[in-house]
Amino acid sequence: MVDLGCGDGDLTSEAADRFGAARLCAIDSSPAMIERARRHAAPGRVYESGDIASWSGAGDVDLVFANASLQWVPDHRGVLQRWTAALAPGGQLAVQVPANGDHPSHLVANEVAASPAFRDAFGGEPRPDPASANVLRPEEYAELLHGLGYRRQHVRLQVYAHVLASSTDVVEWVRGTNLTRFFTRLPTDLHEPFVDAYRTALLERIGEHEPYLYAFKRILMWARQE
Repeated sequence: MVDLGCGDGDLTSEAADRFGAARLCAIDSSPAMIERARRHAAPGRVYESGDIASWSGAGDVDLVFANASLQWVPDHRGVLQRWTAALAPGGQLAVQVPANGDHPSHLVANEVAASPAFRDAFGGEPRPDPASANVLRPEEYAELLHGLGYRRQHVRLQVYAHVLASSTDVVEWVRGTNLTRFFTRLPTDLHEPFVDAYRTALLERIGEHEPYLYAFKRILMWARQE
């Protein structure tokens, strides 16, 4: 089993136990995350820094697993072709990507980043939303998988209904996910002003509700080699 974009390794370890993986290779581009993930180290399990976009294997992997990581890299057609080449006969591909780029939580972030108060601080265009820039439509993934030779596949768009205590909680949700792409470019002293401006603009758009249903779309895909 290979986990591409393993993060802190918690889900990786659980998945490896559940699937009975005899060998596990977990890869993430963040050295800090790999250090955290290595607390799960055990015989037959290795955790390495690496680029999931360029990764491939020798055609002996039973499962290529990628949870909420593929969206961060471009050229999904090329990436999935390389991941497919790593699979052994009968091997499986299991991938999940967020597809919420058209939700106000994402659109408002782009609008705030492009506003006069912050635009210059980015030194040009802020980093685009990967959920919009990189993620394909579900039917495109189905066509892509078919073109890669998979004859068994399942692709679906799933709406996860997250009931939050209030609309304001959406801000905390995206602070550690979608907003991080802005924080990497903004000076530290502008992080909180950016969040404050985002909070104000978001609540103007979605209203103040208690509780608030945060409808989050994700694309889940599975395919098996013959």
